[in-house]
Amino acid sequence: MRSSLVTLRRPPVHPSGRVTLVRGPMRMAAGNHVTLACPPLGVVSLAAALRGHGIPVCVVDAVGADPFEVVYERGFMRVGIDDEAIARSIPADTVLIGVSCMFSEEWPVVRRTIEAIARRFPGVPLVIGGEHATALSDHALAACPAIAAVALGEGEQTIVELAYALADGEPLDTVPGLVVRDASGAPTRTAGRRRIADLASIPRPAWDLIPMEAYLGNGLGFGVDRGRSVPILATRGCPYTCTFCSSSTMWTTKWAARSADDVLDEMREGVERFGAQNFDFYDLTAVVRTDWILEFCRKMVERGLRVTWQIPAGTRSEAIDFEVATWLRRAGCRNIAYAPESGSQALLERVKKRISLDTMKSSMRHAVAAGLRVKANMIVGFPDETAAEAAETVGFCRELARIGLDDVNVTPFCPYPGSEDFRSLVARGRIGTLDDAYFESLGCYSDLSASTSWSEHLDERAIARFRWQAMAEFYGRSFVLRPRRVLELARSVVTGQQETRLDKSVSDLVTRHRVGRRAISLARALAPSSWTSPDAASG
Repeated sequence: MRSSLVTLRRPPVHPSGRVTLVRGPMRMAAGNHVTLACPPLGVVSLAAALRGHGIPVCVVDAVGADPFEVVYERGFMRVGIDDEAIARSIPADTVLIGVSCMFSEEWPVVRRTIEAIARRFPGVPLVIGGEHATALSDHALAACPAIAAVALGEGEQTIVELAYALADGEPLDTVPGLVVRDASGAPTRTAGRRRIADLASIPRPAWDLIPMEAYLGNGLGFGVDRGRSVPILATRGCPYTCTFCSSSTMWTTKWAARSADDVLDEMREGVERFGAQNFDFYDLTAVVRTDWILEFCRKMVERGLRVTWQIPAGTRSEAIDFEVATWLRRAGCRNIAYAPESGSQALLERVKKRISLDTMKSSMRHAVAAGLRVKANMIVGFPDETAAEAAETVGFCRELARIGLDDVNVTPFCPYPGSEDFRSLVARGRIGTLDDAYFESLGCYSDLSASTSWSEHLDERAIARFRWQAMAEFYGRSFVLRPRRVLELARSVVTGQQETRLDKSVSDLVTRHRVGRRAISLARALAPSSWTSPDAASG
């Protein structure tokens, strides 16, 4: 029996209406090499917390409603149903609306969604949460008057207490963990809220409240497509304080893990309810303690749970030796990602990465030897990075190909709100007005056609050159050393069976092209007399 998430101060008055949670549309650069239309784990976790306390809840998932509705605007793709359709999907008896904004590059489109909802539901309190909202709470309140409050950090307890406070007729400033406006309109913080101590108290995600089949049936998810994939979170937080990362603002530096049995129980439910064949672990840092990951893998084998699982976001290397890597593979793990970030040890020390590249390379060799598919995430263009240090990253990528890694992803540095580097650039006047142009610039992290520079030594052209050179060195050498990769990639395109991140990128680009052609065909059918092809219009 899972325990109650929130211990209330007194018996509440239950809301007379329902709480509606909104996952808005995705927005990404048109040149993105991967389209990450993923089930919204955070939103359905909040919904489960509300339902666990008997509070009526509805989820509007703009992406799940139509993950192939893509609108191109000013170099960006907007994925999901439009704002008016989102607002119409909210039930009339809604008394509280919560909107998620996890990624800062999506803030301009999320803001417009909020404004559309507010026009249809004037007077209904609208609260925003997520990593972007937590990092820039004051800015969100100032830039969008329709927002009544910002929920900071973990939201499960906060959303439940918000619903009860509204039903009791209490003001929002009585609820801990919020930023609200005071009498003068200035942002003010309510009492602080601690991280949830008992992760077992958090109810299972309410997947039944979203169109889950839209994701499962179309191979949509965070990791490589290995069949019907359900997201899962085994741990929360990250104990490290890298200067370019905003996770500590959202989660603090407390790393906490659920029990292995609890995670495996949830995976078993996913198999029984959804026919899950694969699980994508959304953890910030899944592998920190060797004892925990070994216990998890051994129990998974003992239970005979025959599914695959992945760690696509990146993990630490210290806890992965040959024994751990072997158990990961034996327990069904197929894809993992490391996050060395740079090939320069001196730079890594400056950004407080706290890793040894030699240790990480040793860990990678163990992972490759164990039969895992391995990807490395790299960054070029840190604020004080020199050309010589960027060249070290190129050389490191070349070495990763020799080790036998399957993929590298080389992104330009982006100053995410909430990170130490963001605060430093603001203090130095490098980041000025937080306008839409700034937020849109953050979307270049997976856009191969654009690189933004925040570096003292590298301009945009230099960053783009180092990115392409690093990836060319890696994949060129990888294909030479393992010629079968060409055949494997071709087979993936033909069959749809993916093994590596490159397979996923190529598959996503092909799918996006087909969606684009279908949109053009639809436009022709609707307005045949006035339709002009993009090529004709431009030439």
